Amino acid sequence: MANVKVYDMTGKETGTLELNDNIFGVEVNVSLLHEAVKNYLANQRQGTQSTKTRTEVRGGGKKPFRQKGTGRARQGSIRAPQWYHGGVALGPKPRSYRYSMNKKAKRGAMKSAFSCKVQEGKFIVLDALSFEQAKTKNMVAVLKALNVADKSLVVLPAPDVNVVRSAKNIPGVKTLYVNTLNVYDIMNHDNFIVTKEAVQKIEEVYV
Repeated sequence: MANVKVYDMTGKETGTLELNDNIFGVEVNVSLLHEAVKNYLANQRQGTQSTKTRTEVRGGGKKPFRQKGTGRARQGSIRAPQWYHGGVALGPKPRSYRYSMNKKAKRGAMKSAFSCKVQEGKFIVLDALSFEQAKTKNMVAVLKALNVADKSLVVLPAPDVNVVRSAKNIPGVKTLYVNTLNVYDIMNHDNFIVTKEAVQKIEEVYV
C-alpha cells in the first residue's frame, strides 16, 4: 500500500497515512477519465438555446408577389429561411444534453483520478482543517505553508462554513465535500488537498 505524508496547517509533517491500493493505487484508465469528464460537462449544459422557425416568426402571412410573370423565383412568405428576418432552418431548440454512465465506469473513473494525483505527487493530506473565523488570509497561510501555488481542490469530510468562505475568494482554489466529488474537478485542479477524515470517508465509499 502507498504511504503519503500527513501535514498540519502550519506545513509541519506529523506522520504518514497508508492508502488503500484498490482506490489510490489502480492503473490509470485514460479513456474512462475522458468519458467521465465529457459526461460531467454535458450534464452541466442548460440546453436552453432556441431559435424561431418560419412558423414562429411574426408576419409573412401574405404571398410577397404573384407566382408567375415577375421573372423572379416563386416565394410564398417573407419569413422563409432565405429571407432577411426569416425563420431559422434546422436551428437549435431546447433539449437536454444529459446522459448517464454506468456505476462501474463511474467508480473506475474516480479511482483513476485519485490514483493519478497520488502518482503525480499532488495528493496532499492534512491531519485537520478548520478555522475559528472565516478569513481569506487563514486559507492563504495554509496554502503557503504547504508550498502550494497552483490550482488546488480542497476536500472536506463535511460542510464547514468557515473553511469554504475562507477559500472562495482565492483564485484557482475550490472546496468540495466527499459526497460532491467528481472526476472533472479532480483533474481540473493541480493539487488535491484532503483531510485524513475525508480520506477515510472516500475509502468507505469506494472500497
